[in-house]
Amino acid sequence: MIDPASLAFDIDGVIADTMTLFLDIARNDYQIDGIAYEDITRYSLVDCLDVAPEILHEIGLKIIDGHYSLPLRTMAGAAEVLPRLADCHAPVLFVTARPRLGPIGDWIQENLFLAPHQIEVVTTGDFDNKATVLLEKKITHFVEDRLETCFAIETVGITPIVFKQPWNRMPHAFLEVDNWADLARLIDFNGGSGHP
Repeated sequence: MIDPASLAFDIDGVIADTMTLFLDIARNDYQIDGIAYEDITRYSLVDCLDVAPEILHEIGLKIIDGHYSLPLRTMAGAAEVLPRLADCHAPVLFVTARPRLGPIGDWIQENLFLAPHQIEVVTTGDFDNKATVLLEKKITHFVEDRLETCFAIETVGITPIVFKQPWNRMPHAFLEVDNWADLARLIDFNGGSGHP
């Protein structure tokens, strides 16, 4: 069982259903049809989608900056599990490779029903910087959807938990969860230390 104080989360693809928003923006703003969620078989969209790189970049910027009218939904179950976690230990730590906070902090509060004092969001600007932040915060377990990050944090002694997605189906030996219900079963909601 994982102590809530030693657990942290990535945002995109773990708590935020960012790839569905990406597909919605592509369809709505760029008339790009025919791409299914399951077609996103690599974290780098350039490597798996037949879409101009400049369009992929534009959509990515819209998502980071919050310049979209379509909803960014939570991953199913996240809005039930994270408030329970925050009741055991706060703030809940989110570590993202986004280059800036943008509107995602407010989105987390509004969609996951967490108060400002119950969350801490650290933007690293680069996937490779996540391990340093996690070590500084004394995190032992990190929920992540990008396999390359999982391999990197494991080398510094942090246990990755892979949040299953079509883009992380390559071979690995990490603990894996299909959804938030699976993840909740790994968390010690009653006996955690309450601090890192």
